Amino acid sequence: MTDAPQHLDAVPGSTRGYLIAVTATVIWSSTAIFIGYLTTRFQMPPLVLAFWRDLIVTATLFGVIAVLARPLLHLGRQNIAFFAVYGLLLATFNALWTASVKLNGAAVSTVLAYSSPAFTALAGWRWWGERLDALKVGAVFLSIGGCVLVSGAYDPKVWQLNPTGIVIGLLSGVGFAAYSIMGKFSSKRGTNPWTATLYTFAFGSLFLLLVQRPDTILWLSHPLREGGAAWREVVLGWGIIILLSIGPTIGGYGLYTVSLTHLPAATANLIATLEPILTAILAMLFLGEQLAAIALIGGGMTLFGVVLLRLSDRAHQAQHRRGALRRVAAEPRQLADSPQEPS
Repeated sequence: MTDAPQHLDAVPGSTRGYLIAVTATVIWSSTAIFIGYLTTRFQMPPLVLAFWRDLIVTATLFGVIAVLARPLLHLGRQNIAFFAVYGLLLATFNALWTASVKLNGAAVSTVLAYSSPAFTALAGWRWWGERLDALKVGAVFLSIGGCVLVSGAYDPKVWQLNPTGIVIGLLSGVGFAAYSIMGKFSSKRGTNPWTATLYTFAFGSLFLLLVQRPDTILWLSHPLREGGAAWREVVLGWGIIILLSIGPTIGGYGLYTVSLTHLPAATANLIATLEPILTAILAMLFLGEQLAAIALIGGGMTLFGVVLLRLSDRAHQAQHRRGALRRVAAEPRQLADSPQEPS
């Protein structure tokens, strides 16, 4: 009888995981807006922006954890190589995505990054035995279809006019899938999600530092050479990148990593595909970007894909509960049928 609650608690796709993943996605949705502003107004190189973003995240997380939860700073020598690879993947993804925002705009770049659910779903099915039922497969196809419609990738002219941007955007999707997969591996290793976020960004900033040009690393401070009121631009630029780092980046990546302790990687990745439509709305409001009606249809497809995903998890939860109840009901019968030892 005591096993019943454990069976019920073990059901994947918990409501808590969904809420955390959705919250991460809502926070994340403003990231491309900040990046778009920095790369257009300040013409900030993508690699420079990615480096400072990761470094500020690392410094902020280190300070907060050192004050509030110092034991979480302990990584363990056995985890160093793993998080070095994890950080390299994060650095690659951040660089590709920042370049994609510069080339494609905030809305399209965000959508292209979410070509990742198919890769994540297949990896989860292959390595962790995560379910890949008809509803989840349908959610993946709806997500990819939404990506195509919002990005305009169905039009050959897009590939002819901006093929580099589209390819970099799709590669950022592969990078995000790899990041999600490594996050699930980190969860399986028992690493606290905030420890994982700290050291992933620490290694990521280190790798990005290695590829910086000395004359561009202080890009946001260059206007000071012009004198006059240029300091206002410098303060504004640094203020935006600090806000980007400690707000959408820490909140989005941190909570997404936490959600991977409650959800399969494919489920969390598919929930995150809500971000494009949220980013598209913000891009229209703050950057003046326009989306055609067919792009809004694509956003609707993505939303419906997440609904299918939730229906899939609820069906699995119901099936799991029925199985648990059957096992509980069978226990008295098994005890009655078992041979009794003579007294």
